[in-house]
Amino acid sequence: MLASAVKCSLHSASWAFVQKGHFFPGCQRGLLVGVWLSLQSVPGFTAAPAASSSGSWSSAAPPLLIPTFPLPTQFEPSCICCVSAQPGTRGRLSQAAVPASDDRFLLQAVENLCSHKVSATLYKQLRQVCEDHVQHLCTDALDSLVFLKKMDTCWQDHCRQMIMVRGIFLFLDRTYVLQNSLLPSIWDMGLELFRNHIISDKMVQSKTIDGILLLIERERSGEAVDRSLLRSLLGMLSDLQVYKDSFELKFLEETNCLYAAEGQRLMQEREVPEYLNHVSKRLEEEGDRVITYLDHSTQRPLIACVEKQLLGEHLTAILQKGLDHLLDENRVPDLTQMYQLFSRVKGGQHALLQHWSEYIKTFGTAIVINPEKDKDMVQDLLEFKDRVDHVVEVCFQRNERFVNLMKESFEAFINRRPNKPAELIAKHVDSKLRAGNKEATDEELERILDKIMILFRFIHGKDVFEAFYKKDLAKRLLVGKSASVDAEKSMLSKLKHECGAAFTSKLEGMFKDMELSKDIMVHFKQHMQNQSAPGPIDLTVNILTMGYWPTYTPVEVHLPPEMVRLQEVFKAFYLGKHSGRKLQWQSTLGHAVLKAEFKEGKKEFQVSLFQTLVLLMFNEGDGFSFEEIKMATGIEDSELRRTLQSLACGKARVLIKSPKGKEVEDGDKFLFNAEFKHKLFRIKINQIQMKETVEEQVSTTERVFQDRQYQIDAAIVRIMKMRKTLGHNLLVSELYNQLKFPVKPGDLKKRIESLIDRDYMERDKDSPNQYHYVA
Repeated sequence: MLASAVKCSLHSASWAFVQKGHFFPGCQRGLLVGVWLSLQSVPGFTAAPAASSSGSWSSAAPPLLIPTFPLPTQFEPSCICCVSAQPGTRGRLSQAAVPASDDRFLLQAVENLCSHKVSATLYKQLRQVCEDHVQHLCTDALDSLVFLKKMDTCWQDHCRQMIMVRGIFLFLDRTYVLQNSLLPSIWDMGLELFRNHIISDKMVQSKTIDGILLLIERERSGEAVDRSLLRSLLGMLSDLQVYKDSFELKFLEETNCLYAAEGQRLMQEREVPEYLNHVSKRLEEEGDRVITYLDHSTQRPLIACVEKQLLGEHLTAILQKGLDHLLDENRVPDLTQMYQLFSRVKGGQHALLQHWSEYIKTFGTAIVINPEKDKDMVQDLLEFKDRVDHVVEVCFQRNERFVNLMKESFEAFINRRPNKPAELIAKHVDSKLRAGNKEATDEELERILDKIMILFRFIHGKDVFEAFYKKDLAKRLLVGKSASVDAEKSMLSKLKHECGAAFTSKLEGMFKDMELSKDIMVHFKQHMQNQSAPGPIDLTVNILTMGYWPTYTPVEVHLPPEMVRLQEVFKAFYLGKHSGRKLQWQSTLGHAVLKAEFKEGKKEFQVSLFQTLVLLMFNEGDGFSFEEIKMATGIEDSELRRTLQSLACGKARVLIKSPKGKEVEDGDKFLFNAEFKHKLFRIKINQIQMKETVEEQVSTTERVFQDRQYQIDAAIVRIMKMRKTLGHNLLVSELYNQLKFPVKPGDLKKRIESLIDRDYMERDKDSPNQYHYVA
């Protein structure tokens, strides 16, 4: 039996332990008989009496006398030889043969013949003997699997026999053959003979290749096959240098057809995640085949074939069928798998990139464009941005192309609805910075503001954001509703870093005004203490620089004499320290704390100035009509209705309206509610006038547009003053470069016409599209 499994390869070292009886019956003895006859037929080989016990050979005189010895009936060669060959070199002996006593005569005879210049004849006759032997190997047409096993056995036997023959003729191989570069080594000769007489036979080759392909097809279908048989046969084809031409081309062709049909079928039957799992499984299986029995040179074209047929041909179909669904459900593992698979295919990442961008635009536009979702727009955008960031981070491996296109997509959809997103982002910031917001700690609030700033970067109309942010900031500062001065200044710092100092200069001025007002009030209180005895009213005044703060329309109301006197005292005090300045009282921004007595006890009300004026009337009487209150207070009609509504129809009903109802109508009467009850001592009544009305929103937007017109005019004059003469298209191009907000060409044309009418510039008489600056 064979003492160890032998794998004969042209490019590897092989130890062969050869014992009698392992080959097909008659094969070994037939080949050895042929070798023996080959030796006997060489000229100069003469039978002679046996050698002495020492085994020495007589060579005193020609002809060469070699002792006669019979072919051993029990031939048991136990030679251990190592045949070593490197790619592109001829075989060489790594370890000398150690023959048994019977072999020694054959080895010595070969060496003796080579020494007497008959190597060429010996090599020729040895080749003939081997060729005759190979030609008689059985290649009957049998069942495919049986045939493959017989072919494998035949190949293994041939390899072992050639190792044995090479061991006997080793001296010939390493002397004569090495000296003749045109002659193949004995091992290469054996491969050549097997290739020419066995594998080159069309029937044998066809049956072998078809059988191998059939086994691979069965394995792909899920059947268990003999992988060692496939490894041995494909190794044979590789050693015989017919692997690429006879097997690989046909194998890749069949693989291509198989996966083309499979891809078409499964795309119709399976959902995208299941299909992608199948593709990954197929790629893994084919990689395992390369490792197990295919030649490594097949790996690249094989994997490329699978990728092309299962992925490359279906990129668009996969994305259209499944990408939106995976993103909607945030299927992170499936998206990761899709990205990894698409990255393997030419054009895969680009296709994924485009569909990814379209998804962001479509989903984001649905959030931004619908007025019914305005209330939750910013929160929805923040959540969408978090989800998209997570996909880019985890699934798309922070691919820079995906990050940049994601930013471009957000910028595209968020500006499809001009101005409104900017306004709502400003209001969202206000809701987070307003006192009473207990949703987050300082650290969480900082993270929220950072996320809001990311949305802010995408907005084109940043001046709209500034206008609404400034208006809301003014409310927080003046009414004392700011949650944290540190958070306010942190937000201001972020805006300054993003848009520059010019953008935040007015906002910073608002904070300075508040700090200066505190110092002024400290000195004013000292001044009042030095004057007469303190009155019943504790006055606090905030001095606002008109250029920093939003524009407020002055409203004249009838103040109580005590308030008017205090106003005059403060005015005299302030102008005494700051001559040349003008004070304008803004009653719409005033607020007060009133003390009231009810049957239940004393309460304090935190109310607006308008609410204060109405409530103070009830010190003079228990009930008044709407008309009487209007005449006494001087408050504008709509503002008075909202004020009375907050006092008589809200949660804290300090007044009783007659008749009952949610709306305040002409002729309604209001009575003081002496039975008023509330669990709190200090009660804050909603300040209706501080709530932004539709008219205020429109007014703020109109002020932004007016400011934009001024900026456009200034930019046009600045450009024309520098250029003196300029064409219309070049002027418009320069304006787009300088202006920081979106503007339509029609609007620019109107501003140019306005400046021409005001003689800042003029048209060229010969060319209407040419403008000249008028100094």
